[in-house]
Amino acid sequence: MEDVTFILSAVESGRARTEDLLPLAYDELRRMASGRMQNERLDHTLQPTALVHEAFLRLVGDSEATWQNRRHFFGAAAIAMQRILVDEARRKKRLKHGATKI
Repeated sequence: MEDVTFILSAVESGRARTEDLLPLAYDELRRMASGRMQNERLDHTLQPTALVHEAFLRLVGDSEATWQNRRHFFGAAAIAMQRILVDEARRKKRLKHGATKI
């Protein structure tokens, strides 16, 4: 996974785009998402692949975000995944209790 560290450094210096990171980090992000989903209800509508993509979009969508190294990036991804799952649970709870807007 040294390639991830290299791409993070290249993104920081402007020699690479954040989109170049996904193919290198995808397998690890997918494993993280699968692990997070094991703690969720069986009827959860969000799939690990969707969780990976949503987390990645949140990470790269913040144009001011920088990552010091591989560990920092994956730590931020783990936090993003947790927040997505919490947001989804809150949304479902609002709908269950009569909210008309998502």
